[in-house]
Amino acid sequence: MKFLEETKQKIYVIGAGGSGTNTVDRLFELGTEGVQLVGMNTDAKHLLRVRSNKKLIIGKKLTGGRGAGSNPQIGEEAAKESATEIKDALAGASLVFITCGMGGGTGTGSAPVIAEQAKANGALTVAVVTLPFASEGKVRMENALAGLEKLKKHTDTLIVIKNDRLLSLVPDLPLNTAFKVCDEVLASSVKGIAELVTKSGLVNVDFADLRTILMEAGFGVIGLGEASIDAKHEDRARVAVETALNSPLLDADVSSSTRALINVVGGDDMTLKEAEYVVSETAKRINPNAHIIWGARIEENIKKSSMRVLVVLAGVKFPKYEFVPKTPELEGLELDLIG
Repeated sequence: MKFLEETKQKIYVIGAGGSGTNTVDRLFELGTEGVQLVGMNTDAKHLLRVRSNKKLIIGKKLTGGRGAGSNPQIGEEAAKESATEIKDALAGASLVFITCGMGGGTGTGSAPVIAEQAKANGALTVAVVTLPFASEGKVRMENALAGLEKLKKHTDTLIVIKNDRLLSLVPDLPLNTAFKVCDEVLASSVKGIAELVTKSGLVNVDFADLRTILMEAGFGVIGLGEASIDAKHEDRARVAVETALNSPLLDADVSSSTRALINVVGGDDMTLKEAEYVVSETAKRINPNAHIIWGARIEENIKKSSMRVLVVLAGVKFPKYEFVPKTPELEGLELDLIG
C-alpha cells in the first residue's frame, strides 16, 4: 500500500481568473477524487468566495488584489510576478489541467504563464478553455484568440469550447445562467478526463495511457453524451455515443483526429458489449489509423439505465477562429465581465 501511495500520480486542476476559479469551485462541489483543486486570481475578493484545496492571489504588487481590469497584459504580468509561487504550487504534479475563460484579463494573460511553469516542472499539461460569446464583443474575442496563440505553445493538449456552440444546447437562457452552464461543462470535461485515472473500472486507464494520448497532441475537442432509456442496452449505448459525437462542442473536423480518449460510465447493469459499441462507433468517425484508449466504469450513484460518454479527440487540425457578431448592432459592444 505504501508503494501505491508513493507511485500515485499527482493531478492538479488550476482555475485561472474568474471563469476558471468558478469551474474549480464547481469541481469542489461535485467532489473530484484524487485531484488537487487550485484557484489563482488577481481578484482577491472573488477568490475568497471560491472553494478549493489551495488559493493563490497572483500579482499582488501589480494589482493590489483588485483584478486585471479585463486586460490580458495585466494578467500576464501578474502571473510573471508570481511565477515562482505558481511553480512551487505545482511542485510534484504529474498532470496539470488549466481551465479558464479566454478573453478576459487574468485567465487569458496568466494561463500561458501557468502552463509554462507546469511544463517546467515536467507535468503533462492540458488546457480546457472557453471562447467568449459573440455578445461579449469583438475586443474580447480578439483578446481570446491572441491568448490561445500563446497558450498552445506551452500545452501538450489544448481543448477549446466555444460558448456560442455550447449555448445552442440550451438556447434562450439569461446571460448569468449561460455562464453557469459553461462552468458546468468545463467542470464535467475536466472531471471526466481525470477520473479515467483516479477511479478504477471495468476497463482501467493508467497515467501512461493518458500521457500517450495527450502528450504533445496539439489541438483537441471534447464531446459529452448521456442517455437514460428504459429500452435495449444497444439503444442506450447508441444514444449516448451519438449525442457525444454529434455534440456542438466538437467544433472541428473530427475525421482528422489521430488520437482518442473515451470514458464510458454506467450503472451496474452496463455491459462490456455496450462500452465496446461506444468505442467502435467513435472509431468510425475519426482517422482510421488513430490511437484509441478507452476506459469503462460502473458508478453506483448513476441513475438506473443511464450511461455517460466522454470523448476527447486530439491531434485535430486547429480551426480558424474569428469573431462573428450575431447581429450587426452587437459588433463593437463590450461587456465588463469578470476576467
